[in-house]
Amino acid sequence: MKERLEQLKQEALQKVEQANNVQGLKDVRVEYLGKKGPITEVLKGMGKLSKEERPVIGQLANEVREQVAEAIESKQTRLEDEALEKQLEEESVDVTLPGRPVQVGGPHLLTSIVEEIEDLFIGMGFEIKEGPEVETDYYNFEALNLPKGHPARDMQDSFYITEELLLRTHTSPVQARTMNAKNGSEPVKMICPGKVYRRDTDDATHSHQFTQIEGLLVDKHVRMSDLKGVLNAFAKQMFGEERKIRLRPSFFPFTEPSVEMDISCKVCGGEGCSVCKGTGWIEILGAGMVHPNVLEMAGYDPKEYSGFAFGMGPERIAMLKYGVDDIRNFYTNDIRFLEQYHKA
Repeated sequence: MKERLEQLKQEALQKVEQANNVQGLKDVRVEYLGKKGPITEVLKGMGKLSKEERPVIGQLANEVREQVAEAIESKQTRLEDEALEKQLEEESVDVTLPGRPVQVGGPHLLTSIVEEIEDLFIGMGFEIKEGPEVETDYYNFEALNLPKGHPARDMQDSFYITEELLLRTHTSPVQARTMNAKNGSEPVKMICPGKVYRRDTDDATHSHQFTQIEGLLVDKHVRMSDLKGVLNAFAKQMFGEERKIRLRPSFFPFTEPSVEMDISCKVCGGEGCSVCKGTGWIEILGAGMVHPNVLEMAGYDPKEYSGFAFGMGPERIAMLKYGVDDIRNFYTNDIRFLEQYHKA
């Protein structure tokens, strides 16, 4: 039996040496060291040996198993190292080659418009204020001359969370909060950009979530002519020096008198075309003198202080300025659309 074990060892070691891949080594392991291998068969036949031979043959069989197993592991390590070295040679990287260009993104069109408007009004001395998007009914409506039950509330179909909490329908609550913080004793000159929410059906010109920028100036001796001057400067800087404006009477609960502002159509220059529906004018924002009730609720004496307010939609301004015909393009994130307005 010793001769048989020695013969098996030599056969196994020879096949290990001849194996040229990892799979071949696995086959040798199964063939000689597996449950049905010849070395295992030898160990199963030890019951037929004498008591004196059993320990000798058992020790020899274990030595043969260990030698074959070590030879397989050693050869496998060598084969794996050789395979790795070959792979590294084949997949070597020339570090002197130029790198792949990185595509750099840019600000979203709406972000650019909002920042442009902010810079414009900062240049005129306005501060930028922000407020919560989840607002109280008081600041969203009541502090703006819209008490409960007021019919004008229907103009802004709202997302209510509770009876007293809702997603703000405009950024005007920031104006009310800012005036309250001044306690009726300091002037206010601010704009407040941000998201607003209304229960609306999304289409080419409407969205349930959109952006709004509102402005407010409260001080002594503020007049309608001051409002017109600010809006005229805004229109010319935003749309070009050749733009003209006109103010039309309108109604907003928080301003009195109230106006809508139009700009002359940039397509036809005011002559009339399909874009302006033949009028030569395009509506762009609403404005007016702050209602005395709003001033009084914020702690200002309406006999001493006056002010003006205005509100605009950056989406509408972007659509007019760049000829975008569908407001949904701002939110669907189609890279083909966004790349058209990327400024390097």
